[in-house]
Amino acid sequence: MNSELFSLKNRKALVTGSSRGIGAAIALSLAEAGADVAIHYTGKAEQARDVAKKAATFGVKTTVVHKDLYEADAASYLYNETVAALGQLDILVLNASVQIPINWREITPEAFDKQMVINYRRTLDLLHQAVPAMQERRWGRVISIGSVQETVPHPDMLVYSSLKCAQTAMIVSLAKQLAPFGITANNIAPGVIQTDRNVDRLADAAYAKKVLNAIPVGFLGEPQDCTGAALLLASEAGRYITGQNLFVDGGMSL
Repeated sequence: MNSELFSLKNRKALVTGSSRGIGAAIALSLAEAGADVAIHYTGKAEQARDVAKKAATFGVKTTVVHKDLYEADAASYLYNETVAALGQLDILVLNASVQIPINWREITPEAFDKQMVINYRRTLDLLHQAVPAMQERRWGRVISIGSVQETVPHPDMLVYSSLKCAQTAMIVSLAKQLAPFGITANNIAPGVIQTDRNVDRLADAAYAKKVLNAIPVGFLGEPQDCTGAALLLASEAGRYITGQNLFVDGGMSL
């Protein structure tokens, strides 16, 4: 195998929501492959700085960017800060999202709007910011992070699961349009991954057993399980893959 195909040396990446969980794991894997990385966070600065510190051990340049994606100028701010620190943006990983579990009859306009803006609108806004320069350079990678809920929706996450479907449709729709410019666009749909988002729900033994019974491989995923797919799609090894939705879910979507 030609390991150079997986090298990201001299590439610049932004991973939204990368201070923890899947985002952090992907950011570190891209850094290990040689990419300079922008670590974005909205919560704890210490976590983001820790991820950036770990990424820097691979000899790459890092930067940390704080921004609430619900703010109207979030996409332009993230893009400009990344380019100012790293020089350009070659790889955009759209990982950040928000879940508001609630019975569908109780969904408020505020809960709907927050998920709509962060999980869907900002995807388009970030694409508007990042893609034109990729087109000029005739190289780019767009990777959205979806969810197994695109095919197996949680009953209390109607808005979240619907928007993950919509985000994937957006990426697939753009893939054909961006392909002539050397830009690939794909979605990774993780299954049940052991992150702090799932800690409380999985602490319920009965619920955890039900979840495990729905996963053919019989175990929960780890954030690192998503990194192989991300590295493939971000590198030259994945140059012939575009417009795809890759499930990393232990077979849960089957």
